[in-house]
Amino acid sequence: MSAGFDLRDEPWIPVRLLTGESVRLGLRQVFRQAHEIEDLELPVPPAAAGLMRILAAITARIAAAGDDCLDDLDVAENVKDWLDLRRRVLRAGRFDADVVNRYFDKDVLSGRFDLFDPERPFLQDPRLRTECVDPKGAPNPSGVNKLVMGRPTGINGAVLFGHFTDTAPVPVPAAEAAWHLIAQLYFGPSGQCTPRRITDDRTGSGDAAPLRKSVSYFPWGPDLFTSLILAVPRLQGEELGETEDLYPWEGELLDPLQPLPAMTWPGRTLTGRFRHAVLLVPSSDGRQVTDAYITWSTHAPASMVRDPYQILDRRKDGNFQPREADGARALWRDLDALLLKDDRQEIQRPPAFDALPRTLLPTLRVRAYGFDQDGKQKDNVWFASTTPRVLTWLEENDEEMAHHIKRCHASAEEVGDRLDFAAKVAWKIATDSSVDPSPKTKVKLDARKPGPWASGALTLFWPKAETEFWRLTKPERRTDRPLKPFTHAALSALDEAIGPSSRADIRVARARHRARSMLLALLSPNAG
Repeated sequence: MSAGFDLRDEPWIPVRLLTGESVRLGLRQVFRQAHEIEDLELPVPPAAAGLMRILAAITARIAAAGDDCLDDLDVAENVKDWLDLRRRVLRAGRFDADVVNRYFDKDVLSGRFDLFDPERPFLQDPRLRTECVDPKGAPNPSGVNKLVMGRPTGINGAVLFGHFTDTAPVPVPAAEAAWHLIAQLYFGPSGQCTPRRITDDRTGSGDAAPLRKSVSYFPWGPDLFTSLILAVPRLQGEELGETEDLYPWEGELLDPLQPLPAMTWPGRTLTGRFRHAVLLVPSSDGRQVTDAYITWSTHAPASMVRDPYQILDRRKDGNFQPREADGARALWRDLDALLLKDDRQEIQRPPAFDALPRTLLPTLRVRAYGFDQDGKQKDNVWFASTTPRVLTWLEENDEEMAHHIKRCHASAEEVGDRLDFAAKVAWKIATDSSVDPSPKTKVKLDARKPGPWASGALTLFWPKAETEFWRLTKPERRTDRPLKPFTHAALSALDEAIGPSSRADIRVARARHRARSMLLALLSPNAG
């Protein structure tokens, strides 16, 4: 039997203290020192997105004022009472160390935070040892490369983040394995997986994890204590349910063949929607993970619940879906969706941004964690981003500024769309001698041949647009016509993308002139 790795006290969570020092802490010390911690420094953003939900869930259990905790359903059913309780908790400025210890030292949780506990390893299913076997009954693990996000899997897997192969798997430190365990449970793929035999059937396919291809947004305070308190979601009516609210490490293992329990607040909302089952295989000293089983945990229909940290966009069919992560999209382009009150028409902001304490707004930033993926197996890029202190511009606090932000963003998107089209027109004119370059001629584009200028121009445009956006947030730069600075940024990006042209290259010169005219038309009184 291998040694354990107790996540309560083993240093596995990277943080930066207010002193600037970077250290690793266990769960217990993260909460005991949360008021001394400036930031999380977890280098795997999908793991950080999941960890924040786990930390918020534990925060609801231990954040108390008097005899009441933030997870008290009797208090939460009255919004005013719950917000008053949260204010009192925030006023304390830190978690009570005795309350923290009482939670983590409960007898019922013995071993439940151990990454390698033989009976109830943290967020894992020990039944996979006997259920993930080949047709001859031999163990059939998935491989440590399947666990670690970014590593290639299979014989022909693409090498993206390092030279790892299944023929010579490299063990991963236990602390990092905990990160990737969380990332898999929240962002894991759909489709083919390691088969799991429970009955006579040996099923080897599963559903996508609950946060796959999404981005999460959190109000971010000056210290981790504030960020965690604000991350605890308010009670949503549909999350009540009739069953006891338990986290995976608090309750019993679920039956994979039975319907899922009803959604409850806050536990199952934050930690009870997993579609994967994982079991880590440790080294003999418990300091590394040498293999892993990753398979499906349920095929029951997913419970519908509003995630408190996601923007929802209306689809063409009228339903809403979480905003998808885009590795090429900067956070400022989502800012108006976070600042404006939820009108339930086209965009719904994350509930975590509702009813934030006004006295804290000048200190609050936005932290985003995203993973650009497809809905099945392909992973593109993950990212983390943080804004300046912008939540003082929430519509409830500064309606004029919130709508100014919306106008600026809308103008940037309009110019970006026009730049994309104009650059494609320019490429068509420059490369197709049958096209008349005169301004009044309609140019028919071929979607299969967009040319390189559009993508090049947009790549150059968006950083320039971000610079102009933040300039426009300064009081002396506010304007009712924000199109102008974005248009000039687009003209500059277009010229850089096309590059210099000789006098003899008349078609490129005409193409550039046509594209610039299309952009400048945005500034005319009759634009649009």
